[in-house]
Amino acid sequence: MVAVVFGARGNVGRHVVSGLLAAGEKVRATSRTPDAAGLPPGVEVVAADLERPETLRAALEGAEKVFLYAKPDGVEGFVDAAADAGVRHVVLLSSAAVVVPDAERNPIARQHRTVESAIERSGIDWTFVRPGMFATNTLWWWQRPIRDEGVVRNPYPDAQTAPVHEKDMAALAVTALTRPGHRRQAYTVYGPQSLTLRRQVEHLGDALGRTIRFEVISVVEARAELGKTIPAIGVETFLRQWAARDGTPAQVSTTVEDVTGRPARTFAQWTVDHAGDFR
Repeated sequence: MVAVVFGARGNVGRHVVSGLLAAGEKVRATSRTPDAAGLPPGVEVVAADLERPETLRAALEGAEKVFLYAKPDGVEGFVDAAADAGVRHVVLLSSAAVVVPDAERNPIARQHRTVESAIERSGIDWTFVRPGMFATNTLWWWQRPIRDEGVVRNPYPDAQTAPVHEKDMAALAVTALTRPGHRRQAYTVYGPQSLTLRRQVEHLGDALGRTIRFEVISVVEARAELGKTIPAIGVETFLRQWAARDGTPAQVSTTVEDVTGRPARTFAQWTVDHAGDFR
């Protein structure tokens, strides 16, 4: 049987592909542009687009399990195609936003919960991986100013977050897809350490071998700065989160170790893994 990975070239999906291959699974990766997928040898690559349901049936043919990212547009088409193909288990990369207070007022939470609900109604077994702050969000905020100017600009140097390494999200997904006991489970996962934004920048500097200046700016200036690389919905979400966590420790978790049996990766490890992205 086949394991299908949607978003196989993404930050998380590519590690899911590698993990499934290492576990001996037959992997089929989907891409909108399969000729440019650049995936490991032995991976079948097919064209598929979650927003084009007519592309999904061929991608899911013969599949037993699926790794999926949350895409509300087209999710009903996906669950119909998955059910028709005989898919037995879907692991969804969701968001911890769905479990926070007032989640119904959070547009990101609503989007992810829409996908979760559609899968729950489908009758297919599921596992939801619900990460908090992605460590890779750092690339959105700071990659360009660090590369170009050696500086980070933010209004909240003492705001704390607990970033999650994308390899740990993938490890949870691979565990759920390859080991028993994880169906109909939802795993909320935060990073293993609560760190101020200033400390995160220091870790990046250590990984790069140079000092990165932290410049405190106004919220108005930050909104304009972030808007250069992030959609408006993300800008407001991040600004609200940082303001709420200014001087307040972020929630951490042991979910990665509890589920996979190995400790979660720290943000310092993430900076070493991604130092080249900031050079």
